[in-house]
Amino acid sequence: MGIDRRRRASLALTLNFLALFLAVSALTTSYWCEGTRKVVKPFCTGPVTTKQSFCIRFNSTNINDTRLVQYIWETGEDKYVLRKFHTGIWFSCEQNINMTGEKCRNFLYVAPSNERGVLWLCIVAECLYILLLATGGILMSIEVCHFGNVIDGLKLNAFAAIFTVLSGLLGMVAHMMFTTAFQLTVSLGPEDWKPQTWDYSWSYILAWSSFTACMASSVTTINRYTKTILEFKHKRRNIEKNLKIKQKLLELDSPEQVWDMYISSVPSTAEELLDLSSDGRKLSNTSIFLDLNDMLKEKVMEIQECENLSDLEFLVLSIGMKLQRR
Repeated sequence: MGIDRRRRASLALTLNFLALFLAVSALTTSYWCEGTRKVVKPFCTGPVTTKQSFCIRFNSTNINDTRLVQYIWETGEDKYVLRKFHTGIWFSCEQNINMTGEKCRNFLYVAPSNERGVLWLCIVAECLYILLLATGGILMSIEVCHFGNVIDGLKLNAFAAIFTVLSGLLGMVAHMMFTTAFQLTVSLGPEDWKPQTWDYSWSYILAWSSFTACMASSVTTINRYTKTILEFKHKRRNIEKNLKIKQKLLELDSPEQVWDMYISSVPSTAEELLDLSSDGRKLSNTSIFLDLNDMLKEKVMEIQECENLSDLEFLVLSIGMKLQRR
C-alpha cells in the first residue's frame, strides 16, 4: 500500500511540473494566434538591382502621378502583399514591409480601450494560475520527500489538491478571457492591425495542454487522498471489531459461549481475513483459532483448580462436539 501511494504521489508531482513548464512557456511566448494581414504594396524606391515582389515599380520620377497608379490597377498588377503576424498575451508582432524582420507592439495598446480590462484580468489570472500551480508543486514535493507522520503527509496532500484545483480553474478562465479579448480585437481593433486570416497557434495549444496536465495532477492528488482516508477507516473498523471481540470473550464464562462468540465473528470474506491477519502473514488452517486457543488455555487453567474431574471432561467433550458441528 505504501509503495502504491508513493507512486501516485510521484505521478501527481510529475504532472504538476509538466503543467507548470507548459504554462510558463505559453505565457512568455507570443504565438497564441497567428495569421496574415493584407496590405497595399508601396512604391519601390531606389535603383533597379533585383526584382522586388513586395513593392510596385514604375518608370517615372513623379510618384504622385495618379494615372500610373490607375494603369497598374487596370492591368491586374498584384498590388497587395500578405504580411504574417503572431500575437500573444504581451506582444503582437508583424512582418516588415520588405519581408525581413518584424515589428512588435504591446497587445494592450492594440486591443480596443473598452476591452483592455478583460485583457488585464486575463494577465492577472494567468499569473495567479502559475503561482498557485507552483505552490501546489512545492507542497507535493515536501510530501514526497517527507518520511515522518502519515497524518502530516495527508494534510500536505489536502492543501496541494486545493491549490492545484484552484490553479486549474484560474487557468481555464484566463485562457477563455484571452480568446474573447482577441476575437473582439479582431472585430473592433485598429484598421492597421486587423488580420485577413488567423488561427490559434502552438502557444495556445501549450496553454490548454498545461490546463489538462494541471487537472490530471489535481484528480490524481484527490484520488490519492481519498483512497488513503478510506484505507485508514477500513483498518480502524477492523481494529475496533477485533477489540470488541476480545472484550466480549473476556466477559464470557464458559468455553461453549466462547466458541459460539468467536465463530459468529469470523470474517465472511477473504479480504477481511487478510486484514485480520497480523503483520501480513498468511492464514493457516488453524490461524483463526489462535485467539480462541489462548482463551481456552486460560479457562483450562481455571478448571484445573476444580476438584471435580467430571466437569473438566464435560467441558472438553462439549468443545469437541461444537468443533465437529461447525
